[in-house]
Amino acid sequence: MATTEINRYNELAHFLRNRRERLTPKQVGLPEAGRRRTPGLRRGEVAMLAGVSLEWYTYLEQGRSIHVSTEVLEGLAIALQLDAAERKHMFLLAHRQPPPEQMKSQSEVSPALQRFLDAQGLSPSCVMDARMNIVAWNEASYILNGDLSRMPERQRNLLWYTFTNDDFRKLKGPQWEDHARRTVAQFRADYARYGDDPWWGEQVRDLSGISEEFQTYWEQHDVLDYTQAHKIMQHPVVGELAFDYISFQPQDKPDLKISIHIPLDDGVTKEKIRKFLEERN
Repeated sequence: MATTEINRYNELAHFLRNRRERLTPKQVGLPEAGRRRTPGLRRGEVAMLAGVSLEWYTYLEQGRSIHVSTEVLEGLAIALQLDAAERKHMFLLAHRQPPPEQMKSQSEVSPALQRFLDAQGLSPSCVMDARMNIVAWNEASYILNGDLSRMPERQRNLLWYTFTNDDFRKLKGPQWEDHARRTVAQFRADYARYGDDPWWGEQVRDLSGISEEFQTYWEQHDVLDYTQAHKIMQHPVVGELAFDYISFQPQDKPDLKISIHIPLDDGVTKEKIRKFLEERN
């Protein structure tokens, strides 16, 4: 076996031992019976929690060259209470590739991330989860999306919002078709990542039943992603608004996407937003 392979298995063994020793029986719901010679959980306890044999888990901690299935690694990630970064590290050591994507039914936004959105001031900003649901936003986003807090969850989904909200279509003006095609193409790319989740197929079926435009774009099977763009909005009250658009993912929450519309320094867009928000309040 090559030296690099030996090093990789040794790294995996050290990582597993290290994480095992950091946990206490109480943290994983086990009784703290008897005196322990070493800190943390016993190998047998981790094996039991992960659903594998003690012998097999011992081989892993000894750095032996054995194949580890995705299911076993997922069991170890749960048993050792690994966070997203630790789970990814374990998969890279064991499989030399990242773990499969995990789909979460709900995505929580931390207070720090909400403060970040609020700090964007006159730049309409929001956070979307992996399903394109808008899960957090700042006050300035009202000028583009209306009162999101009053909308049901499905209507806060960017895909549904694009094809079912007439006000949003008017706001986009001539750029609506390009936006719609890009949104469908992005949804198609994400669909390939999470296709095992029936939610995705349900959205395609339901939206195809009420929007011929969506069905047409979907059947074209375009796949793309975009993080930057220049956008012109036609607001019914304040008129034309011009933005640069950027989006990115937080390092600790890769299932979320932060989207920010930055008003152009054209001397009018910021002032229009400022006046609109003042009158709303």
